[in-house]
Amino acid sequence: MDNYIWLIPVLPLAGFIINGLGRNALSEKTIGFIGSLLVLISFGISVGAFLQIQSTGHAINVHIYDWIKVGGFQVPFSFLVDQLSSLMLLIITGVGFLIHLYSIGYMHNDDGFGKFFAYLNLFVFFMLLLVMGSNYVVMFIGWEGVGLCSYLLIGFWYTNPSYAGAANKAFIMNRIGDLGFLLAIFLIGDTFKSVAFADIFPHAASMHGAPFVLITILLFVGATGKSAQIPLFTWLPDAMAGPTPVSALIHAATMVTAGIYMIARSNILFTLAPDTMHIIAIIGLATAIFAALIALTQTDIKKVLAYSTVSQLGYMFLGLGVGAYTGAFFHLMTHAFFKGLLFLGAGSVIHGVSGEQDMRKMGGLKSKLPITFVTMLIGTLAISGIPPFAGFFSKDEILAHAFAQSPTLYIIGVIGAMLTAFYMFRMLYLTFYGKFRGTHEQEHHLHESPPSMTIPLIVLAILSTVGGFIGFPGNGGQNHWLQHWLAPVFAPSTAVYPLPELSQSTEYLLMVVSVCAAILAIAYAYMKYNKNAHVPVADTEERSFLSNLSYHKFYVDEIYDALIRKPLDALSGLLYKVDRKGIDGLVNGIGDAPVEASKGLRLLQTGNVGFYIFMMVIGIIAILVYSLVKI
Repeated sequence: MDNYIWLIPVLPLAGFIINGLGRNALSEKTIGFIGSLLVLISFGISVGAFLQIQSTGHAINVHIYDWIKVGGFQVPFSFLVDQLSSLMLLIITGVGFLIHLYSIGYMHNDDGFGKFFAYLNLFVFFMLLLVMGSNYVVMFIGWEGVGLCSYLLIGFWYTNPSYAGAANKAFIMNRIGDLGFLLAIFLIGDTFKSVAFADIFPHAASMHGAPFVLITILLFVGATGKSAQIPLFTWLPDAMAGPTPVSALIHAATMVTAGIYMIARSNILFTLAPDTMHIIAIIGLATAIFAALIALTQTDIKKVLAYSTVSQLGYMFLGLGVGAYTGAFFHLMTHAFFKGLLFLGAGSVIHGVSGEQDMRKMGGLKSKLPITFVTMLIGTLAISGIPPFAGFFSKDEILAHAFAQSPTLYIIGVIGAMLTAFYMFRMLYLTFYGKFRGTHEQEHHLHESPPSMTIPLIVLAILSTVGGFIGFPGNGGQNHWLQHWLAPVFAPSTAVYPLPELSQSTEYLLMVVSVCAAILAIAYAYMKYNKNAHVPVADTEERSFLSNLSYHKFYVDEIYDALIRKPLDALSGLLYKVDRKGIDGLVNGIGDAPVEASKGLRLLQTGNVGFYIFMMVIGIIAILVYSLVKI
């Protein structure tokens, strides 16, 4: 497979070029076929790479060419496919292919169909580059590339000013995090004299006095921006302005997990900086709870899922912060399945009700969209942590490791799990149960989505059902396939800080507690939104104080606007005036002075010979007078 690894990212890049150049000449079927097929072939090669690593136990290193070489400092353009990146390749290309297939039906008859598929292919290329890079610089290229593609896809319908604003917001907020990542790369290069993983990780534990805390804090700042954690999380809910397949691909399965992948890849650096680990755990848990509280009252179906994504990413960071790297990556995998499913399911609902996204205008869709309902029910059970669905295994593994470090972290984590179960089943009941609350035209239009959209839903529903069994709990981890698979990647961290082990009885007790908590939350949601048929109030009606806070997202955007944007705008305006009237005025004045003086002197050149003789005489007299005065 070593000779074919380079094709994994190049094939989607070829799809971007073909569909980008031929978007006006090719038919929708041709564009969709090319874009989807090339990602599928990349998936096939990724499967081959995975099987090779499984059989040999060795990572695949592919050197493309020598890129940067300055003295003894070298940055090769090369790829590393090991146990960690091979799973990421399967997620990106596998789920990516399903989303491409789904997009054929969802974007049908859109004027920008070809451009949309070109952008999707380009995004997949950069995401593959991010996870395949064997050093931080190649990773950073992919990191910046997915940020660019996110901007293009979020603002795809750019004629809508609010959508264009959401794209700008995502791009700018990600630049804040990217600066931290870039500074970390500089510091890593200065400390280790290399940016290659093979040169850094094996020697990190012996690098006494290395600035691990500063390096990891800067890396975490980068991850905070890309993976939408406090305080850089507000861009992701606004990113729902993009088409629904964008939400599924970028903001559920791939791009937002880039920060998780980067920290998991750099695990030994973080393990050697326990203070940073504590910060990650606290911010991750705070983000999980804060986003869940906002999701409780949202009425836009995609906004509920957006804040759910922020919350679930918080759980992944909690796992990373307590050293449960396998658990965090496990949740990354299962989240790609059930959140991709839920976003695509939401798109199917929106497609069926003529573009409506307000759940207060839905209801009773269970019989009208049966496939969408069953698949979204599976996704909802998975994210709520109900066994035997995938989210149960991964979320409980994180919570168990949190308990081993601090029961307080576990208790707060369980509260977050209860909130998750409540707002997800609230969404399910408002959307699919009761009577239809939309217009007659919408009711007449109700229909199930075409096979190109429902087949990806079914596949993701199956993965959301069985995907958790790769990390089966108990028996001292003997049944945990994922733990054994990723052991070589996390071995340096395990050697420095072995995770505390819980007894099997304690582990099972913690599972029972979290499941019972989720069931209680589901029961309350059932009573309120199904049995009592409660519908959230209209925007014009009054809410309770706490409900109003949650519905308006705790006014975080307004606070940022008042404390950051407006003062910066005022300062920029002041500096603009200083620049225009002060600095520019001085510079322009220096330039204008000779020009104005020249205009005056120019009048002396009249072309009159008599005048010249007169001036000559005046000059001679002036010289004589000067000579006499000097004497």
